[in-house]
Amino acid sequence: MSAEVIRLSAPLSDPDVEQLKAGRQVLISGKMYTGRDAAHKKMVELLDQGKELPVDLEGQIIYYVGPTPAKPGQVIGSAGPTTSGRMDAYTPRLLAAGLKGMIGKGMRSEEVKEAMKKYKAVYLAAVGGAGALIARSIKKAQVVAYPELGAEAIYELVVEDFPAIVVNDVWGGDLYLEGRKKYAI
Repeated sequence: MSAEVIRLSAPLSDPDVEQLKAGRQVLISGKMYTGRDAAHKKMVELLDQGKELPVDLEGQIIYYVGPTPAKPGQVIGSAGPTTSGRMDAYTPRLLAAGLKGMIGKGMRSEEVKEAMKKYKAVYLAAVGGAGALIARSIKKAQVVAYPELGAEAIYELVVEDFPAIVVNDVWGGDLYLEGRKKYAI
C-alpha cells in the first residue's frame, strides 16, 4: 500500500475514480449521502417505475451507515459502516443512475464489481468499530429522504477528511483478494 494519501472532493468525477487503485488511502471532503438496504430498495423501485430519485446520484458517494442519534452539541452520533453485501442486489442499478462511490465494510459480489468497472465507480472501506472516530469528520448531517426509516433514512452529510481505503477500483483491483493471495501458503 502506498504511503501517499489521496484527497478527494465529493461529488466525484470519472478522472477522480480512475486515479484510485485498490489499497490506496483516501480522505474525502465534500457532500455524500447515507443509505442502507431499505433506502436502496425504495430508490430502485422508483427507478423501475421511471420516477425521479429523492436525491441526485450523479457523481455521488453513498456511505452505508445507520448513525446513532446525536448527543447534545454533536452533529451526528456514532457513524460506523455497515456490511455492504446487503446492498449488492440494488447497487448495479444505482451505479447506472450515476453513483460513483460507496463506503462500507466487507466484500462485494462479482456483479457489483463488474458494474463498478462498467460505470466507473469505486468501493471504499471505512474501519468497522471506529464509528465515534469517523463521526468527527462529519461536519453537517440532515435527513433529506425517507425520514420514516429512522436511522436508515437518507442523510446528506458534509464531511471533512473522511478516512477510507480503496477496496475495489475501476480496473478490477480488489484489496481483499490481493490480501488473501499475499498471505496464501
